[in-house]
Amino acid sequence: MKKFYPLLSVLFLIYWGCEEEQPEEIDTTPPTVSISSHSSGQTVNEIITITVTTQDNEGISKVEFFIDDSLVLTDTESPYEYDWNTTQYEDLSEHIVKVISYDNSDNSTESQPILLIVRNGVYLWGEYYSLNTTELDLNESEFTGEIPPEIGNLTNLTYLNLSGNLHTGSIPSEIGNLTNLTSLYLNDNQLTGSIPSEIGNLTNLTELRLDWNQLTGEIPSEIGNLTNLIGLSLSYNQLTGEIPESICDLNIDWSEYYWEFNISNNQLCPPYPSCIEDYVGEQDTSGCD
Repeated sequence: MKKFYPLLSVLFLIYWGCEEEQPEEIDTTPPTVSISSHSSGQTVNEIITITVTTQDNEGISKVEFFIDDSLVLTDTESPYEYDWNTTQYEDLSEHIVKVISYDNSDNSTESQPILLIVRNGVYLWGEYYSLNTTELDLNESEFTGEIPPEIGNLTNLTYLNLSGNLHTGSIPSEIGNLTNLTSLYLNDNQLTGSIPSEIGNLTNLTELRLDWNQLTGEIPSEIGNLTNLIGLSLSYNQLTGEIPESICDLNIDWSEYYWEFNISNNQLCPPYPSCIEDYVGEQDTSGCD
């Protein structure tokens, strides 16, 4: 009987060698990619996060972000995101956003581009105001209803005058976002509720008028933060409680009663801070202990 064992061994070695010499399979499949955070035609403002969804069988190496065909970021780590500051663009301008995803074999796929509209402004009382607005004088404009909280988006305002209207409701806390204000006039309305503590954020104020409203509660201690004030009028409201000692931190000539400082015709209780004890004017103290 013939024996073929040596021949089988040789054939096995030849087969094994051929297997070793097979070239590696090259990845030619590109990744999938899409912008998942926004849809085309959407309105955006301030700082937004553009988020990308991308997948590949062998992994993603990088994602490039483009605004109007200009490369703005190359992200090499998941999650693939770009924080886009839209405030540097013209209001109501339109921009094309796209991304390109690359896998580890340098295959790439470009996303479907989307159009985003920058709208860095707000509608107030039927009018559109850009976030770049610095002055808003709406004195005696016959406005009614509450002051919308969106007023706090106009962070570039230095002058805001809503006096002599028929505004009701409380002063929105968002008013504290307007840290560039130097003049704030909300007098001669029908505002109710308390003076928000956020008023203390407005450290650039030189003039603050809240007189001739129906404000209640105590004067917030944060009023003492307004060290640039030279004019303060809170008269003809229904303010109660003791006046905070921090009011003495203000740079006001108290002796200029009425023109630069007036808190008369409230329900403020003694003892009064020494700096103003001679200038509180008429107070209804019937409700004081």
